Amino acid sequence: MGAISGAMMNICPESERVYLAPAEYVDSDHPAIVAAAWAICGPARTDSEKARAIYYYVREIVYHAADFADLNSYRASHVLHAGHGYCGAKASLFAALCRASGLPARLLFADVTNHIATPQTRAKFGSSLYAWHGYNEVMIGDRWVKVSPTFNSSMCRKIGVAPLEFDGVSDACLQAFDEAGNTFLTYEKFHGAFHDVPAKFLAAEMYRLYPGVCAAIRDGEFPLPVELRREV
Repeated sequence: MGAISGAMMNICPESERVYLAPAEYVDSDHPAIVAAAWAICGPARTDSEKARAIYYYVREIVYHAADFADLNSYRASHVLHAGHGYCGAKASLFAALCRASGLPARLLFADVTNHIATPQTRAKFGSSLYAWHGYNEVMIGDRWVKVSPTFNSSMCRKIGVAPLEFDGVSDACLQAFDEAGNTFLTYEKFHGAFHDVPAKFLAAEMYRLYPGVCAAIRDGEFPLPVELRREV
């Protein structure tokens, strides 16, 4: 894998080389991440093909909230091993697999409004606004492309939203509409790009913004998705 990263370093703009480097939570140098990147991208030949292969792999990691105070839950190698994670954790894994494959990648965070949130969900969160949603940008060729490998396809079917597809060329941001044509998600405020997950900040911020939800997650009141129940 080092040879791939080294080759990419020769063509990656100087200012973007930091996004090839491993970090504390985007631990792209972890042996399990390196091995997974090789396995996922083995048949791929172009940057676009690599990015698509990694996107679909991470997208199908089961979306499930973890205790935000558990800093290890943000670590890419942990998400890979666990097989589930929430949006920021899955974005960490996507970035790590991209970097291990020689693709510069970074994390983006934004606040989004969920227009089809159930009354129960709105009551738990106190609003329909979800702060600090995590997603990614990956460099394909000489430009940054946005991807949101957040919701696995089985979850999308459950909530009536078509799974988000990625062609390896165009931005693939969260679905604006559900399958019935209702407005689903709207990006409201962007918080910028990050080399690593700001895990300690997110842990504190989620507890500040959503104390009830965080307490429920911590106390195990959020049931595991069906895909995970067989494993515990």
